Amino acid sequence: MTSHGIDDMGETSTTGNAGGIRRFVPLLVIVGLMGFAFAMGWHKYLSLQTIGENYGVMQNFISDNFVGAVVIYMLVYVAVVALSLPGGLIMTLTGGLLFGPYVGIPATVLAATLGATIIFLVAKTSLGETLSGTAGPWLDKLKSGFQENALSYMLFLRLVPAFPFVVVNLAPAFLGVPLRTYVFGTLFGIIPGTSAYSLVGASLGAPLEAENKRHAACIADNGADACTYSIDLQQLVSKELIYAGIALAVVALIPIFLKRFRGGSSAGDAA
Repeated sequence: MTSHGIDDMGETSTTGNAGGIRRFVPLLVIVGLMGFAFAMGWHKYLSLQTIGENYGVMQNFISDNFVGAVVIYMLVYVAVVALSLPGGLIMTLTGGLLFGPYVGIPATVLAATLGATIIFLVAKTSLGETLSGTAGPWLDKLKSGFQENALSYMLFLRLVPAFPFVVVNLAPAFLGVPLRTYVFGTLFGIIPGTSAYSLVGASLGAPLEAENKRHAACIADNGADACTYSIDLQQLVSKELIYAGIALAVVALIPIFLKRFRGGSSAGDAA
């Protein structure tokens, strides 16, 4: 073999290694930012107590900077979802509380979809191909079944409240779901749940103000250590809302059932 051929092979190997390393850069950035956020304790501020105690301040800011406030809310929401921080529900409630359903719902849907798409692309680029190459034939079989009805499955996963949002963000990246299908399924699949919780958030103003007064009075009488800040969301979120989400999820699977039923019928007729 000529030295020129050896040089070409070395150059190709170096280029391939560099490309492989670059593939993991977005993942390392996400993990680094996630670790930094947890180390700083920023996730602890994603609570109803933080929202309630700063409700008046945020209202004043929004009245003077409405568009800017919506943009800030959406950017924070994107970061929460992209970094998989535990606070998506609180952010959705906050959007309804601060901006009302007509602005809160579309702002939340767009921000959540963008954040989910970021983590999907990072996972698919950095880990998707590696996992596919090492997991074996069982993953290929799972991928082929999922890809055949990807949109229906995506809608189902988004509609059922039992599935953690972060899991649904990542799993499709390892199952070969196309980007367009993922975005479409996420965008439309989260609309019912987001709308429901945004409407709940829009009704939180009075309970938060009442809890602020009760909490302040408790602190004045007993001290901060003896008082807890509590809003019972179970009184605001009805079982009917949960059942409605499950019903919509079942509807999303109907195309899969019909396809399998028709396939079985065709096979029976042929026999």
